[in-house]
Amino acid sequence: MHADSQAPPHRAALDIAVRLLDDFSGARDATPDPGVPVLACLVAEMCGPQARTPGPTGTPDPAAVASAGRAVAAWARTIGRGPSRSGLLDGGLAGTLVGLRLGARIHPPLHRAADRLRDHLLDKARARPWRTADVALPDYDLICGPSGTLLALCIGTPQPRRGRLTPLTVHLAELCDSGDLRRLRVGQYSGHPYLGWLQGRVNTGMGHGVAGLVAGLTVAVRSIGPEPELLDALRCATRWLVRQSFDDARSIRSWDGAGLDGPPAAGARARQAWCYGNPGVTWAVWDAADALGDRSTADWAAIAFTTLAERYDEDFHLFGDPLTDQLGLCHGAGGVLAVADAFHRHAHLPAAAVLRDRLAGHLGRRLPTTLAPGQPHTSLLNGTAGALSALLTATHDTSRDWLFCLGLR
Repeated sequence: MHADSQAPPHRAALDIAVRLLDDFSGARDATPDPGVPVLACLVAEMCGPQARTPGPTGTPDPAAVASAGRAVAAWARTIGRGPSRSGLLDGGLAGTLVGLRLGARIHPPLHRAADRLRDHLLDKARARPWRTADVALPDYDLICGPSGTLLALCIGTPQPRRGRLTPLTVHLAELCDSGDLRRLRVGQYSGHPYLGWLQGRVNTGMGHGVAGLVAGLTVAVRSIGPEPELLDALRCATRWLVRQSFDDARSIRSWDGAGLDGPPAAGARARQAWCYGNPGVTWAVWDAADALGDRSTADWAAIAFTTLAERYDEDFHLFGDPLTDQLGLCHGAGGVLAVADAFHRHAHLPAAAVLRDRLAGHLGRRLPTTLAPGQPHTSLLNGTAGALSALLTATHDTSRDWLFCLGLR
């Protein structure tokens, strides 16, 4: 197993963040993705005069705060050029809403644009445009579907009014009205070159599967109250996820990309990430059980995550090209770090704290190489901005509501 130093990240992480924000401001790249405002808000909060924990040097950093402000202003000038779909982490409008809400902490007038976009998303949701059988990913998931839109509507705002979220919550609950989750069997990708493997099956993952839907329902239960239909749906989906799990060849509690059609194949599962596998799914199960007051299922999920934390191997579980794929939130160390930090803070798991510190060191040493020309920088899910946001959040006393984008807290 690869052993990284557990020394906490130093000033270099903040310097990389400021450089990325300055590069973005100079380039004026158009992106509806919330990665830039998420990172900018963390930098401004860490380095501002009212910071709960001043910057890594121990003193406020006005230059870093100014860089954050310029980046948010540049980002805000370019929005509206992206696609009109509603998704959260696919360049859609829900992601733009998150960026506006967080950017308004630096430039308050952005709240007005956020309010207009919120109302537009709610109007679209009232039309209930999603399938409830033979679904595609945009009919339910976190990255491009209503689970992510629901999460976005709960970021950076006071407790939402119950009626406003009803079209989203009713739809997601309806999808979970049977123990086998048959409504979530995908029916739109026959012959698809990349998604054909999912045809007729139920995706398990946080990004495109049941775990992400569970995250959305969990936030709904906490935001608008324990309505019986939400509780029933959450129990149903959580129990389904537990039944799809197995121990892989490394004795790590694991999930394949889709629900089991029979005994799991032999071998170890290399993809243990936020999007697929243990980290994202075990968090979704634990957080749902916590919201439901289901202590036995929460304990089960904590033990399941501990099997990963104690056996996590950077040399085996981190792979892909470019390097940002190994470090980012979706597939890489940034996402696992964010999950481990959530388990540490909310479930108080000792093994999660150890893994968090290891991965913070891993990211701190490798992120300086990711700003090479041509590498993706600003994407929250796949770029350097997201990995830096996870690192800064896990190692400093910052606001954490942006983690709703990942189904975390």
